[in-house]
Amino acid sequence: MTVRVVLADDQALLRGTFRLLLESEPDIEVVAEAGTGAEAVAQARDTRCDLVLMDIRMPDMDGIEATHLITADESLAGVKILVLTTYETDDLVVAALRAGASGYLGKGTAPEVLLNAIRTVAAGESLLSPAATTALIGRFLTRPDPPRGRLAASLSALTAREREITTLVGVGLSNEEIADKLFISPATAKTHVNRAMMKVDARDRAQLVVFAYETGLVAPRQP
Repeated sequence: MTVRVVLADDQALLRGTFRLLLESEPDIEVVAEAGTGAEAVAQARDTRCDLVLMDIRMPDMDGIEATHLITADESLAGVKILVLTTYETDDLVVAALRAGASGYLGKGTAPEVLLNAIRTVAAGESLLSPAATTALIGRFLTRPDPPRGRLAASLSALTAREREITTLVGVGLSNEEIADKLFISPATAKTHVNRAMMKVDARDRAQLVVFAYETGLVAPRQP
């Protein structure tokens, strides 16, 4: 299966470099480029791509707002967002995840890491398993007030087992690790994860992690 990618970055030279790298792989195709956030949204709609490789700092509309518009569009439900940015500050990472991004990388990352990240995110997974990323979310995502309204309703909709599994997802465990911990099969763990995602309206595993922190199922790590 070929992953169809839109490159969104305001620097044409970087877009060209990324295009050469991505198109050197037989299973990745660059279907369009965008120099602004507004162009990224338009190209996502025009191409119905699998993934947008999104920069944050762009003219006209930044990558966070573009991410929000894409992920909020029901007709683009299959489009994943992988943020690739020079600006890896905590607040921007959290804002990107809240907007609907499935993960993020710094532009200094190794080519093979970027290629694997594209495949991972396009397959519906996230880049939130490393402990450092989980700690980052834990530190900054629970600053708002305790859950009210929609978050509280979504939390109450989860069964006890689904809350338990959502908590384990929030601390970075894979389906296999959850299965080992709870003495269930990986398939059963995946089923519980999928049901929890559906009930809390999480488009992917990354959003379920965000939900776990926002609702207090997972406590923030101390810096």
